Amino acid sequence: MTDHEPISTPFTAASTAEEVLHGIDLAGVRAIVTGASSGLGVETARALTAAGAEVTLAVRNTAAGFAVADAIEKSTRAVRPRVLQLDLADSITIERFVDAWDGSLHLLINNAGLVTSGLERTPEGWELQFATNHLGHFALATGLHDALALGASERDEARIVSLSSTAHMRSDIDFDDLHFERRDYDPQIAYAQSKTANSLFAVEATRLWASDGIVANAVNPGGVATGLQRNFTTRQKASLEAAAAAGVFAYKTVEQGAATSIVAAVAPEFARSGGHYLDDAREAYTVPNDAELAQHPHGVKAWALDPAAAERLWTVSTNLLRA
Repeated sequence: MTDHEPISTPFTAASTAEEVLHGIDLAGVRAIVTGASSGLGVETARALTAAGAEVTLAVRNTAAGFAVADAIEKSTRAVRPRVLQLDLADSITIERFVDAWDGSLHLLINNAGLVTSGLERTPEGWELQFATNHLGHFALATGLHDALALGASERDEARIVSLSSTAHMRSDIDFDDLHFERRDYDPQIAYAQSKTANSLFAVEATRLWASDGIVANAVNPGGVATGLQRNFTTRQKASLEAAAAAGVFAYKTVEQGAATSIVAAVAPEFARSGGHYLDDAREAYTVPNDAELAQHPHGVKAWALDPAAAERLWTVSTNLLRA
């Protein structure tokens, strides 16, 4: 269903972040990795640092962030990552982070993610998974637009990587009830909606900002056992294990899971090319919205790439943050 042949790379589901970066010198590249105090964020930040990038760990828990920075410095013998506090569900910390950023930015890796087991809301009344996974990253990226544009002027491009998930296949965006004020709350559907939003962000950010040299792509890291699953309900855990047992996906190591993020961040195949959804280190094929997940575990549903939905979501998000 794509209007072009999906973009491929030399890498596969088994490739690691370090293998993707082999022979690549990122000296002079300034990068931010959100959620870099655990899981995929740590490995993404470590791999970028080892390749010479100047990395900032954007984390809620700065004590954990400092411990990660120490470990990365020790293991890579490279420049120690900087640590800045960021709570994606707290607009004040996002504003502080943006205000504290000085100079250019070349890579923004929107890696942080949240799963809840029940309905939780921000002080604004927003459903917490949508607020954290989408709105927080949206506010961060738009706040850092000028820094990214400056980075693009220095190196011919700046890239944003937006972490989505196969879970996006469970739900598109319910614009009539984004925050579950009328429908029954299902944490799996809420998470799925936020992951579709992550992909749609990449579509519209690229449309709006490509002329500034900024492109965004969404990635599915695959099945990786991380702290993200700590809040899963019994039903969610059972659903995940059933999918794995049925061969819908195979678990990856953290090093393999971070590889697709690194492909989107540095691979020449995606230079100045955005609005794509990557899976297993290459662009995924598009499937119909009624496609079954079990039959297309490495695809992306059309609703996650829909330009009209992406534009609408951008407008809605902007208005929510202005309210």
